[in-house]
Amino acid sequence: MKLALILLSCLAVVLCEEEIQEEENVLVLTNTTMEQALKAHKYLLVEFYAPWCGHCKALAPEYAKAAKQLKDDGSEIRLAKVDATAQSALAEKYEVRGYPTIKFFRDSKPIEFQGGRTADEIVNWLKKKTGPPAITLETVDAAKAMIEKTDVAVVGFFKDLESDAAKAFIEVASGIDDVPFGVTSNKDLFKEYDVEKDDAVVLFKKFDELRNNLYKDITAKNIKDFITENQLPTVIEFTQESAQKIFGGDVKSHMLLFVSKKADNYDDLIAMYKKAAPTFKGKVLFIFINIDESDNERILEFFGLKKDECPSIRYITLGDDMVKYKPAKVELTTDAISKFAQDVIDGKLKPHLMSEEIPEDWDKKPVKVLVGKNFVEVAMSEDKAVFVEFYAPWCGHCKQLTPIWEELAEKYKDREDIVIAKMDSTANEVETVKVQSFPTLKYFPKGGGAVIDFNGERTLAGFSKFLDSDGKEGATAPEGKKEEEEEEEEEEEPKEEEEKDEKKPKEEL
Repeated sequence: MKLALILLSCLAVVLCEEEIQEEENVLVLTNTTMEQALKAHKYLLVEFYAPWCGHCKALAPEYAKAAKQLKDDGSEIRLAKVDATAQSALAEKYEVRGYPTIKFFRDSKPIEFQGGRTADEIVNWLKKKTGPPAITLETVDAAKAMIEKTDVAVVGFFKDLESDAAKAFIEVASGIDDVPFGVTSNKDLFKEYDVEKDDAVVLFKKFDELRNNLYKDITAKNIKDFITENQLPTVIEFTQESAQKIFGGDVKSHMLLFVSKKADNYDDLIAMYKKAAPTFKGKVLFIFINIDESDNERILEFFGLKKDECPSIRYITLGDDMVKYKPAKVELTTDAISKFAQDVIDGKLKPHLMSEEIPEDWDKKPVKVLVGKNFVEVAMSEDKAVFVEFYAPWCGHCKQLTPIWEELAEKYKDREDIVIAKMDSTANEVETVKVQSFPTLKYFPKGGGAVIDFNGERTLAGFSKFLDSDGKEGATAPEGKKEEEEEEEEEEEPKEEEEKDEKKPKEEL
């Protein structure tokens, strides 16, 4: 009897298992097949997508290409996808807040995917997470296969694989996920690739000079610096696919050329731009942005540029904040671009802060209009408390706040010691105020006291309580209210990756 029950139980499990569908070598998972797939595959990369998401559509062919490549290689790594709009239970379980969200499961335990969006980058990242840091290359054919398969590959040639140089190479390989590494001590490979030293690191690439060599001082730091300096093209186009390499790399100073690919002088401009770039190799990344792409319109806005002002150049440095620089005059020659970059490096130029002109009627309505040029004078006033909304014209949350903000200003319009104001932060910047998302609300008390960030209830009553207490009460929402708001946010439909939150464009880069 017990045996019969066991057999029936096993049969029930088999019957309950739903067959997992495949599309272009990618597993199609549902609420009922996700656990089944995790049990069946030690390594599983899962993309949570939305059918309408533009970034997901752009990723789809590269994702399928990566899946096929892994399958052809006989890899045990599988790629899968989940329509998170239809499989809401999975989206909630794995905290999907934007599209695409990609997670890598090793023995059913997820980590965030942090690789690029091309097939090669996806495969390289996965192989680094599941295999040795560097593949041991035993034959010339094996080396050729690895080098030819990807745009960039790094090979360590070491007479002794136990040498300090070889160990340093493996150390660096362990920390770089988006580039394949190979290592060899085979004399045939030394001969094939014209390596005459006992130790060498060679970076093979399908652009620019095609190959770079490191023959001396082979330490971990020097190997890493060597790869950083050479793994990207001298001039690279900003796209959704290249963004990870551009902004996730070690070079944090970037020259930006805003240009139309349809311009008659496009080829001449790029050629001139490329002549300026080599001098700053490894120090400044030279990038060009196609202004014809609709996805790049917000980037133009962030730099205060209009299409009819292009071609134009800007320089940025990345850190806790992005600092922008603008040339004194528009001059697009190799010498002028080189001088602009060198002046920034030498500290001869101050950061560029955008500002509109002060409107003639800036103070005529209850909500006062601030721009970069009058911000300090008004907001830092010694005898007034100033409550400022930093907004973006396209921000949905800002639009919802507008009638309440105007009502608040109307209520306090007769108070000479209180000013309700707003500033379009897409067109105006202030050195002492950092705005990361919209709307941002800040209170500048009388007498130059510490600025207070308002994160309380965005209601007339909530704002009034805050103002009447001189910023001492209501700056943060009560705990119960905060939890309620968080629950409401969780019920919202997740958006495309670039629209997860009302962030400034620099947060999308």
